[in-house]
Amino acid sequence: MSQSKKEAADPAAEIVLIVDERDDVVGEVPRPIMRARGLLHRVTYILVFDSLGRLFVQKRTKTKDLYPGYYDLAAGGVVCAGESYAQSAKREAWEELGVDQPLTAHFKYFFEQNNNRCWGQVFSCVHDGPFTLQREEVESGEFMTVDEVTGGKINPVTPDTKAVFQRYLEEEQ
Repeated sequence: MSQSKKEAADPAAEIVLIVDERDDVVGEVPRPIMRARGLLHRVTYILVFDSLGRLFVQKRTKTKDLYPGYYDLAAGGVVCAGESYAQSAKREAWEELGVDQPLTAHFKYFFEQNNNRCWGQVFSCVHDGPFTLQREEVESGEFMTVDEVTGGKINPVTPDTKAVFQRYLEEEQ
């Protein structure tokens, strides 16, 4: 299991890209406004596997603005103004986990539940550790087999990463 150490910039200061239903950029706003208004935005999902094919599962901090204390099946986050999906994924993998590995792009994914509406690009990489976890975002993390992840060993799981991982298994395996 990895422990949290890294600090990062204040998420409230992030300027987030806002998109329409076709994923075309229509503006940019500070993150708190995007959350308060439930605006459609872009995110990245990075599935991190080890060389044995196990998935790195994170426990979110209780201070997260969305799904606090849930388990996350992917690293990632909002795409900021001036970033592409790939640039955001590279930044997020580094900030959240201290991972600087080549990323493989997979599919785009639309998610909508309650006030969380986003277009996401799914990436993956292989990294056996060590990890340097961002303490504001990640409480802890560990590698788990696909059976452990899908068999209900962890709960609750963020609904978007659960859906993304299920689609990944259907399309990529």
